[in-house]
Amino acid sequence: DERVVVEEGGLKFLVNFTDYLDTGLFLDHRPLRARIRMLAKGKRFLNLFCYTAAVTVFAGLGGARATTSVDMSATYLDWARRNLALNGLPEAQHELVRADCLRWLGAERRRWDLVFLDPPSFSNSKRMDDTLDVQRDHVALVRAALRVLERDGTLLFSTNRRGFRLGAE
Repeated sequence: DERVVVEEGGLKFLVNFTDYLDTGLFLDHRPLRARIRMLAKGKRFLNLFCYTAAVTVFAGLGGARATTSVDMSATYLDWARRNLALNGLPEAQHELVRADCLRWLGAERRRWDLVFLDPPSFSNSKRMDDTLDVQRDHVALVRAALRVLERDGTLLFSTNRRGFRLGAE
């Protein structure tokens, strides 16, 4: 559990170069994090498959009114909690939810102004009833996210799956 604090855009994040395949901060999302920081002012922000909540930190310090971050992993949510605290973001305003994102979206009644949807390419977590394949399941995920998006809101979808093709529907 050797974590190092790094800085990006004046914000601080814990990264781990030894214990995990992923370090805790996706470098390819750097421009997207900066964009979300600009878009978040005064908005309610939802981060689905939040990982270590780096994007949530950018939204929070970009002036988001409130944030909700959802992930199934207790490990990543603990890491997210630590990243929020490292940047002075109180949990009372920045909710962390441990849940299967698709199932959670199906039951959720609240709405958000800005939604970031970044599912893994594939997951076969024991906490899910089925597997998740972003190519197969992205249409259902996007539709579920749109259901909780305010009418004039913004949904940002991201995937790193090679050969990904966005479904026309």
